[in-house]
Amino acid sequence: YTLIRTQGGGTMLDTAGLPGWWAGIVIVLCFTAGSAFVMWLGEQITEFGIGNGISIILFAGILSRGPSMIRTMYQGVRNNLDGVTGEGIFNLPVWAIPLILIGMLAIVVLIVFIQNAERRIPVQYAKRQVGRKMYGGQSSFLPVKVAMSGVMPVIFASAILSIPQFIQFFVNPTGGFWKSFFDAFSQTGWLYTLLYFLLIIMFAYFYMSIQYNPLEMANNLRQSNGTIPGIRPGKPTADFIAKILSKITLIGALFLAFVALIPIIYSNLTGMHGLMMGGTSVIIIVGVALETVKQLESQMMMRHYKGFLD
Repeated sequence: YTLIRTQGGGTMLDTAGLPGWWAGIVIVLCFTAGSAFVMWLGEQITEFGIGNGISIILFAGILSRGPSMIRTMYQGVRNNLDGVTGEGIFNLPVWAIPLILIGMLAIVVLIVFIQNAERRIPVQYAKRQVGRKMYGGQSSFLPVKVAMSGVMPVIFASAILSIPQFIQFFVNPTGGFWKSFFDAFSQTGWLYTLLYFLLIIMFAYFYMSIQYNPLEMANNLRQSNGTIPGIRPGKPTADFIAKILSKITLIGALFLAFVALIPIIYSNLTGMHGLMMGGTSVIIIVGVALETVKQLESQMMMRHYKGFLD
């Protein structure tokens, strides 16, 4: 086999002169070796650097798409000035570029706000005497993150909706049922968008049910002599926590669905599929950046902290 250069400047394997099974083995071995190297590199960054190594590698890989996005935007403006009709509903005018950039910044601000947002459930601990000492009698809270599931619902929904694209490798959609089926499940199809929205919400609730158990949280509060003001211990406390978790999960799920569907809606309107990053990519970028900043701040505090003896 030989390496051939593509239009975008990259290279790929020319396996035309090889048997199909041998080409498959070469491709699988290349992917396996590359994955193992990336995992080793991520472990080295985690051990000798700051932050999670794999997350930082993903962060760098997503940011590397920036020049491609700028080139796509420039090409869309040139096509509009030249009178070339795109695939979308309308072409991208020049005055829309500042609005798109402002919209991107607004989405980043929204993601940062939701990532740091939490619902604090107040908890009051009763006083109890152990020997001659009195314990408790203090107020605290149970923090519940709005974006508690992170990007997992988006990843699960994308994985399930990629099954029709996998079937397309074995079926030749020349016409009839299969062509309509694959058109509906394409990333610009209405059925794909609707199922994407519903699956994100469903997996957000599923992930919440795995992370939080309201009955167990209520039992832990009872064992530690803690109560929620105005709520009786036991089942009423569990029902109250479950009600709050359901509302918070709905807000987080709608936020994830909104961020994930913005690139799809934008692509359908303008016909440019390489400009907007996916919702998962933006959430990963913001999450990794926030986590890295927090770890840097903790390292700086440890470096400049003076103990009692200094």
